[in-house]
Amino acid sequence: MSTTARPDAGSDAVPDAVTRWRERSAPFTAEVAAVEDWDAPSPCEGWTARDVLAHVIDTEREFLVRVGLAAEEAADASADGEPAACWAAHLAAVDALLADPAVAARSHDGAFGPTTVGDVLLDFYGFDLIVHRWDLARSQGRDARLSAAELDLVDAAVDGWGEHAYAAGVFGAPVAVPADADAQARVLARTGRRG
Repeated sequence: MSTTARPDAGSDAVPDAVTRWRERSAPFTAEVAAVEDWDAPSPCEGWTARDVLAHVIDTEREFLVRVGLAAEEAADASADGEPAACWAAHLAAVDALLADPAVAARSHDGAFGPTTVGDVLLDFYGFDLIVHRWDLARSQGRDARLSAAELDLVDAAVDGWGEHAYAAGVFGAPVAVPADADAQARVLARTGRRG
């Protein structure tokens, strides 16, 4: 599945993968930098802010290991080390990989069919950066407002994944929201979050 915008006739070319990755990861990185209490509970049941960040790093690394782009050893963001430093190191590694157009364009047989390494990082893991940015903000008592484009991406991804979105370890069941709930609350509710 790819939810990445493609150019239409007469538009400029789509920015390269590393540029799009940086656009997707920058808001998440800013939220990581703003965390003051890594042991604060997050909206993800049983997870602290530290656990949320560890999940983001670990799942991205697992993918990179699976496609032969990273060694199995990794900095442990759930350990006593500085979580923001773990994220910075991981982010630099992903940036370096996506800066190589051949890596970004490498074919990958994904869960939803043929795709590329770049599109998996941008679409699937880019989705994770959006929803978990909100989780980190809520763990600190803040409300991260998601842009209309981010909400569209999350909505489209949940549609595309269908029943797989609610498999064990993915999302909790959708939650009910009031009829007058705003777009962010409605979209987050699809991921089991009360926005």
